[in-house]
Amino acid sequence: MQKKRWRKLGLMRRLLTCAIASISLVALLSAHLHLFFPPSQVSMLPDPYKLPTQHEIRYQKLSKERSWIQPHFSKASLPALKLDGANSSLDSHKLWKPPPNRDFAPCVDPSSSYIVPQETRGYLLVHTNGGLNQMRAGICDMVAVARIINATLVVPELDKRSFWQDTSNFSDVFDEDYFITSLADDVKIIRKLPKELMSATRAVKHFRSWSGIDYYEQEIASLWDDYQVIRAAKSDSRLANNNLPPDIQKLRCRACYKALRFSPRIEAMGKLLVDRMRAYGPYIALHLRYEKDMLAFSGCTHDLSIEEANELTSIRENTSYWKVKDIDSMEQRAKGYCPLTPKEVGIFLRALGFPSTTPIYIAAGEIYGGDSRMEALQSRFPTLMRKEKLASVEELDPFVEHASQMAALDYIVSVESDIFIPSYSGNMARAVEGHRRFLGHRKTISPDRKLLVRIFDKISNGTMKEGKKLSSRIIEIHKRRQGSPRKRKGPITGTKGTDRFRSEEAFYVNPLPDCLCQMEMESTENEIIKKS
Repeated sequence: MQKKRWRKLGLMRRLLTCAIASISLVALLSAHLHLFFPPSQVSMLPDPYKLPTQHEIRYQKLSKERSWIQPHFSKASLPALKLDGANSSLDSHKLWKPPPNRDFAPCVDPSSSYIVPQETRGYLLVHTNGGLNQMRAGICDMVAVARIINATLVVPELDKRSFWQDTSNFSDVFDEDYFITSLADDVKIIRKLPKELMSATRAVKHFRSWSGIDYYEQEIASLWDDYQVIRAAKSDSRLANNNLPPDIQKLRCRACYKALRFSPRIEAMGKLLVDRMRAYGPYIALHLRYEKDMLAFSGCTHDLSIEEANELTSIRENTSYWKVKDIDSMEQRAKGYCPLTPKEVGIFLRALGFPSTTPIYIAAGEIYGGDSRMEALQSRFPTLMRKEKLASVEELDPFVEHASQMAALDYIVSVESDIFIPSYSGNMARAVEGHRRFLGHRKTISPDRKLLVRIFDKISNGTMKEGKKLSSRIIEIHKRRQGSPRKRKGPITGTKGTDRFRSEEAFYVNPLPDCLCQMEMESTENEIIKKS
């Protein structure tokens, strides 16, 4: 009996030892998994269009963080990158570090005199025009116009006749319910015109470009005397960039950066693409505007074959709403009006110091010339990713036939990138730059194309070589072109009329000072206050 008892005790001791060993092994494996896959890398991204709370403002101020939205990667996870070819080696922190934002933060709340919309005088129908970002800006302006003329805004109609022939409706691209409810205290918005007014006579107007408050309050609002419905035939650039009431400017920002968010399925897919890019580490979003429509419109044919140049000329001549037909390609390029070629972008990025291991997301449609035109860039930066590489055919299938929805995915990945670099200052580049400024002046490097093409030509003819001297020069040129806070640029001195307005920096490129205020702390109460 005694032997049996000891035998049982020995067996129980061995079982207990095995259990403790198993628990220790599981704990050890768990620690390693957390080390290699930190929760921050697999969690869903925060809504990039959501404004921070006062608690978040206070926390970021007290912790002396310079970026308005916390980065989605830890500093420890950044690889120790070196600047190749520069005069001095800089670690990855300096290479990826955003510019100081000088404590600027969104301040878009209406003033105390701002009132909820009362009984409106009629209905405003809007036909947007252009690509995704041109339509976005137009929609936000029409929200402001509806407020100015005291109109009920009918959910805008998206452009289905432009170059892209996209059949998407508003609700396919944007979150319609959120758009309506989030602006309820600003403008009354409905989905459709009431049935009884479907056949009513409408005042169809091409609102005058870059118009101020007087034009809308007097000339356009006077149409209510004879009509119940006003239709805006176009929406782009119909509202002035400057000299509007502060509450109207703030409303434009609330519409653009809060209310006009993408549809849930686009948001979800966009955030999934961002997560997959982050798996490679901090990344650059490169808006490579080297697509057929852009080259045809701008008349830029540098480094193209005669056949390709003729094809682009034919497209331009046969597109009725493109007014300028005869374009001198060499003159365009010399003035900096052409998008950089993929080869030129590769030289530029290497000169800035980005190593060949840098992950780059190509935010673009089909590159003109296909893979062969991308070879020079691909050879320098092998980790070139696109939507089509990051997502499966099945995942992209709902979006692939709709240019606006595909562009929306690129927009999300670009806004959330660690660095955004556009090869051309088109609508997409300007919209993303403005959004990144609003969210804390995230790093955006704007190539000085006019100076760069001179450098590229010297490299081509052998009078300049890539290396330390070239890197130093390009880095110096772009020190102040990285998205740091500054006031929106006014018109070029000496310009008049339409040219004067056209020369201004667009409102949605830089919402400072209208929608961004400097935050400072009162020493007595330790409270965050706004300093306009």
